Amino acid sequence: MCHRLPPPPWPTCEEGKRRGRRKKPSRRRRKKEEEGEAMPREGTRMAGLWEREVGCLPPKLFANSVMASQDFVRSLGVQKRLRKHRGCVNTISFNEDGSLLLSGSDDRAAVLWNWQEGTPTFAFHTGHSDNVFHALFMPFSGDRSIITCAADGQVRHSQIQEGGRVITNELVDTEVAVHKLAIEPGNPHTFFSCGDNGSVFLFDLREKYVAELFKCAEVDHFGGDTIELYAIAIDPRKPSCFAVAGSDEYVRIYDSRKIDVNGNSSFGRPIEYFCPPHMMGENKDGISGLAFSQTSELLASYSYDNIYLFSREHGLHFNNIEVGKRLLMDEIEGDCHINTAPLPFCRDKLPAPQIFKGHRNKHTMKGVNFLGPNCDYVTTGSDCGRVFIWRKKDGELMRVMKGDKQIVNCVEQHPYGIVIANCGIDKDIKIWAPGGSENPDEV
Repeated sequence: MCHRLPPPPWPTCEEGKRRGRRKKPSRRRRKKEEEGEAMPREGTRMAGLWEREVGCLPPKLFANSVMASQDFVRSLGVQKRLRKHRGCVNTISFNEDGSLLLSGSDDRAAVLWNWQEGTPTFAFHTGHSDNVFHALFMPFSGDRSIITCAADGQVRHSQIQEGGRVITNELVDTEVAVHKLAIEPGNPHTFFSCGDNGSVFLFDLREKYVAELFKCAEVDHFGGDTIELYAIAIDPRKPSCFAVAGSDEYVRIYDSRKIDVNGNSSFGRPIEYFCPPHMMGENKDGISGLAFSQTSELLASYSYDNIYLFSREHGLHFNNIEVGKRLLMDEIEGDCHINTAPLPFCRDKLPAPQIFKGHRNKHTMKGVNFLGPNCDYVTTGSDCGRVFIWRKKDGELMRVMKGDKQIVNCVEQHPYGIVIANCGIDKDIKIWAPGGSENPDEV
């Protein structure tokens, strides 16, 4: 989760006074000031620590300031290893307040962790017959309502009862792998799923039935072939809009208010497409991960390629490229001219998105995420077993950290604290926080 904060990284003492109640400096501190001892240099982590200690900077603002700084990235080290699963850990997610971590695995179990203590608080079998790909807490459910999807094609809902009894229900069985789930922000009942059959399903836990919204069509064949879907993400600024991506080169944006659901589950028509200009029409190996920032920026992690950052001006429709008809429309002196050139010849019309490169994404489905309270950093896992972190504004690689003996698939940030978690082929989960690491490494 990303939280917007104003610069600079360290709020000044005066700002701290306005935002929170100021404590009186200690007698020892006043004595040091009177004796004229040197103060920490403004803008450094030590300056922030000093301002927090003397009451100028409330603890929450201090934590957010640290997470927005490069010191946060450079100081991360493995603090805990969470061990209970008997197979690869494919999914991790924090609950709303960050007190619990949820994981799912090839062992088909879900585990709730007290990550601060490094111990499991509860574990149960999800009812799936194959590898669990994604597991999430439903919001405002007391962390007792959990949704999962898996390689067996099922989406399931588990409810943890008083006394530890778990009731699991199958919501849908598509008979092919379901890769990802996306929860409507702040809604304890509604979520989406996507999978290999190209269908996007909408679930409402209050209803008995599930709505198949549409099948995702290839860009040149509306009403024909479908693509496999590997990722789905909801725009937090516009919760009615969501992105899907899969086995071709295009990210598609849909507006749920404009989808006409009928008994035939007709193809939905995207309101926007995104694609790096050099990939248009190339039918690459697909996209494995998507993530929105709080300002509607969109990350897409391409298999056998790099990560790209899209914003509104990178949209194909925004640039008058009509994808379904493979036409280019240019407005010149008030007249609209139609050019029937295929999509590859439209590449020069699109601005290039920011690129994040250096990792490898070939062998497994890897997610991608923003880091920091202002989404100042980008992170993902790699086939080399490392966690990669880049600076968003210029794509500079800031840190490479050993996170798995083989492959890192997921990297998740704590919703409020200075903590991230990662998982992959190993059977454990690593918890990263500022401080010394048991396996120090550098770029």
